[in-house]
Amino acid sequence: MTSTLPANGNGLSSDKALVQQDLAELVPTVSAQISARLKSAGVSFLANDNIADYILPGELQALESEVSDRVRDLLRTLVIDIENDHNTEETAERVARMYLHEVFKGRYHQQPKVASFPNVKELDEIYTVGPITVRSACSHHLVPIMGNCWIGIKPGSRVIGLSKFTRVADWVFSRPHIQEEAVMILADEIERLCQPQGLGIIVKAQHYCMKWRGVREPQTSMVNSVVRGDFRHDPSLKLEFFELVRQQEALLST
Repeated sequence: MTSTLPANGNGLSSDKALVQQDLAELVPTVSAQISARLKSAGVSFLANDNIADYILPGELQALESEVSDRVRDLLRTLVIDIENDHNTEETAERVARMYLHEVFKGRYHQQPKVASFPNVKELDEIYTVGPITVRSACSHHLVPIMGNCWIGIKPGSRVIGLSKFTRVADWVFSRPHIQEEAVMILADEIERLCQPQGLGIIVKAQHYCMKWRGVREPQTSMVNSVVRGDFRHDPSLKLEFFELVRQQEALLST
């Protein structure tokens, strides 16, 4: 007697299942579609680049699902029984959401809206904002970079609200980075937003690629700065900026 049951037990013949599998493999993943779009436009998509302009409506949700699948594969490759381990049952989904919407949101989301206003009173005295907490990840090991940032401004023709410096700094640092490049990217964004006569930025941060692994130095930190415009050309303004930052740090320790 000839059986009429499907060969693979799921309602499809083996041949039909193979055809569907082949068709699925022909459809490019959403990450491949976004990558192809960026390459076609000649746009860089390095770890610390923002690619939000090249992500179409609905694709970020699809990308989150794809990242979840890849994280699930990683966990299995690490020989973790995610099917039976209650602690890692939804880890892949959590990690995907974290990467795309939190710790790396500066890659996938648009810059926060920042309104600028005319410098009506023609203010030209410098001021500093800080410490601003910055959180990033080392692009070499994808482990945290945690620290503080100070921004000094000699206003130009336009000014922005103090809280906007915090929002822009968070957006810039929420990407895989090396600290030296992160400070330069932040400086570029602030110059674009308010075109100051002078700009200074200092970042002091601890890198968990040195604290948690490798040399395991728990107290080691990195400090770097960038100065532009009048801060670069006028040594007295540069010194004033650094002194104001020192005073802000001293105030916090009292």
